[in-house]
Amino acid sequence: MLVALLGAGLDAAFPLPPAPQYSPIVLAADGTVLHAFLNPTQKWRLKTELREITPALRATILEKEDRYFYYHPGVNPLALVQAVGRNLFGRGRTTGASTITMQVARLLEPKERTVGNKLLEMLRALQLEAHYSKAEILQLYLNLVPYGGNIEGVKSAALLYFQQPPDYLSLAQTVTLAIIPNRPRGLVLGRHNEAIRQERNRWLRRFGRQGLFPRQDVEDALLEPLDVQRHAAPTLAPHLARRLVRQFPGRASVASTLQRGKQAKAEDLTRNYVRRLHELGISNAAVLVVNNQTRAVEAYVGSADFQDNVTKGQNDGVQAVRSPGSTLKPFLYALALDKGLVTPKLLLPDVPTNFGGYQPENFDKRCNGEVPLERALAYSLNIPAVRVLSELGVPTFTTQLRAAGFRTVAKRAPHLGLSTILGGCGATLEELTNLYVTLANGGRYAPLRQARKNEAQAENQNQKQPAKPIQSSESGIQHSQLFSDGAAFLITDILAQLTRPDLPVGYETSIRLPKIAWKTGTSYGRRDAWSIGYNKEYTIGVWVGNFSGQGSPALTGSDIATPLLFDLFNALAYNSPNNWFQPPASLDFRLVCAETGRPPGENCPNQIIDYFLPGVSAGLRCQHQKEVLLSADGQYTYCRACAPATGYRRELYPNLLPEVAAFKEAQGIPYRRLPPHNPACQLVRGSRDQAPSITSPLANTEYVLNKGEQQQLLLSCTTDNEVRQVSWYVNDQFLRTAPATERIFFRPPPGALKISCADDHGRNTDIRIVVQEF
Repeated sequence: MLVALLGAGLDAAFPLPPAPQYSPIVLAADGTVLHAFLNPTQKWRLKTELREITPALRATILEKEDRYFYYHPGVNPLALVQAVGRNLFGRGRTTGASTITMQVARLLEPKERTVGNKLLEMLRALQLEAHYSKAEILQLYLNLVPYGGNIEGVKSAALLYFQQPPDYLSLAQTVTLAIIPNRPRGLVLGRHNEAIRQERNRWLRRFGRQGLFPRQDVEDALLEPLDVQRHAAPTLAPHLARRLVRQFPGRASVASTLQRGKQAKAEDLTRNYVRRLHELGISNAAVLVVNNQTRAVEAYVGSADFQDNVTKGQNDGVQAVRSPGSTLKPFLYALALDKGLVTPKLLLPDVPTNFGGYQPENFDKRCNGEVPLERALAYSLNIPAVRVLSELGVPTFTTQLRAAGFRTVAKRAPHLGLSTILGGCGATLEELTNLYVTLANGGRYAPLRQARKNEAQAENQNQKQPAKPIQSSESGIQHSQLFSDGAAFLITDILAQLTRPDLPVGYETSIRLPKIAWKTGTSYGRRDAWSIGYNKEYTIGVWVGNFSGQGSPALTGSDIATPLLFDLFNALAYNSPNNWFQPPASLDFRLVCAETGRPPGENCPNQIIDYFLPGVSAGLRCQHQKEVLLSADGQYTYCRACAPATGYRRELYPNLLPEVAAFKEAQGIPYRRLPPHNPACQLVRGSRDQAPSITSPLANTEYVLNKGEQQQLLLSCTTDNEVRQVSWYVNDQFLRTAPATERIFFRPPPGALKISCADDHGRNTDIRIVVQEF
């Protein structure tokens, strides 16, 4: 009881000194140091963990500094009496009789060496012994011993001089580090190597005579040369290292998921690749490599050169918010597959279309009429993607993106529209890459891991946040199902095709072409080039561009980003298992009409096989041809209301969408056009079901024209197959009559305008625009 009271009084009068400020380090998955930082006092003081104190290191330090360390309470009375006698009577070497614990006290609170301060050291040593175990005190000593300059601690010296952690040192290296702290200024590694070698060997022989180490080990250590220089601290993965140090403040070390070899290779490949792009006005790139099974990030390259201030190399391209271009299209089609809206061979219109005032264009400015979904995705066509998003619904799409961790989409979701699928939203390389990891995992989503599990668990405990209610996978990774495994397989099957325009030039017959599924993307203005690919084992995401946002004519996903993606796969995943994704049980085959990709109707002689999701995919029968009641001379068609009792025949005509028919007409593509409707029919006049759709100008749009130039405005529309002529009106004033497919140009007056289009069935459409002149 008395001892406890005395201890409490000592703690109150002399509070324990604060813990040392360590140099933060980030470790690779194998425990090696990836990146090290100076501590707040600008010293290299890397924390030596207890497991790194090898028996050889412990034995060397104790034999040299304090052989009775485990037997005294912090102060060695016998050594103290001997030291007093030597110092008073001048017999033997003058000594201070400092134990390791007393040295720790002095290193924690450096003071001038006086008798008074020596007494304070003794009191502090007793206090330290009361609060710490012997192992912890030895650890503190090994973390604080000086090695000259701004290097403190065994681990710092081992890493900076021998490029190894303490537990990897040889016996000769261990003894070398044990003898320097007594003379940190006189024995400087790299400058006094020969003197240090001689002193090391003297102690090795002494340890050999004492039987501290086996004789053969000592003889081998004596022969080991000492040719060392100070090396720079490790600087791999600088962007992730800073990110993790900020994420886990106060940690002496953070264990990452990075694989050291993959990280070094990815950095070298990225740096060398970008050097070749400088003449094209392209200065940077970012790379993310993810293990699909564990979702651990194994390589993280934030920029081509962290030290390059001219190209803003310290920016982190993995976390930078950029326009994703076309990289979201696979996700859209996967969701549409699960909604039953599409199947791989379903034909989608690829024609100029006005989606409520939004008129997208394909990357090459061309249209293809109608294309199957698999071609629309493989060729990254914009118009079909916007059409599918229009059917799916922007809120449905953005809700799933939010579930996939897209933070910028979550913030801007209420303001996003159809342009989202073409890059009209912000996304990061990390978010996009994980979306493709989700494809590789059959639609199962989980956050990526940059820190090892023990780090993440410790952070969650500190934050005391409840776990999210998500499912648990067989591998132990918690996940949520964003889309089905069947949809994921179908998208993967399409993205693995080689017959596509975004295959880089020269790779058609290349033996270096990896077996992957991949998608490219190019943002508006050619400011960002993306290429993200995956196989069963890895997903790799690549972004190439300029942090300044400046575009380049050469900057496209296929020509600039994909070659680096292929190089990374060939270098990092060359030994991946030679297996590929297999169709899941949720998929089946069915016959579909080759003309539309829908289940065959009565008039579908050409049929092909297509995948579908039973119980999900739409079963609407094909109606690519419709039966028409035709007059005997073939000049008119009849509806049921106006068909005569006799004198007509039944024939099949193409059942085209109005915009597809208008495209064929404009391009001069022959097709069997429906004759006009019976002009005597009065029942359908005025019906607005098939009223013309004005495709130009855009409704509710402001147009600015130059007074000095003869600029004109384009009038165009789409109508159903029966319409032959349309009449155009401006502010209810007749302009002219023209064929339904003709493009009309006119000079509009300034101000608010009402544009009207009426077809030869009496149906009309109005829009309003504003024209300004300057």
